[in-house]
Amino acid sequence: QVQVVESGGGLVQAGGSLRLSCEASGSIFSINTMGWYRQASGKQRELVAVVTRGDSTNYADSVKGRFTISRDNAKNTVYLQMNSLKPEDTAVYYCNADTVVLGTLRSVKVWGQGTLVTVSS
Repeated sequence: QVQVVESGGGLVQAGGSLRLSCEASGSIFSINTMGWYRQASGKQRELVAVVTRGDSTNYADSVKGRFTISRDNAKNTVYLQMNSLKPEDTAVYYCNADTVVLGTLRSVKVWGQGTLVTVSS
């Protein structure tokens, strides 16, 4: 009963910027870590960036200095600001929310459907 929906993907030229958003909704008691992952065609899904409820962050080496993850706990939303985009950043970007379901002590990791980011050279 928890849903995660991403938005903000699209086509951008190399060197450009995009901002992804991800909102969790439903039977949420609290959300621990939220994060962004990506999967390029023919490759495995990989971590891009994660942020804890206390705003501690971790980034993949390939995006450090270019991407910034942030969250708004009041809105159950996580953002990914992507600057200086490169063609190798092209992928489907997925949001993940480690969510404690309302009325339970159960923690579940909920994935969104993904949003496509295409960076042209």
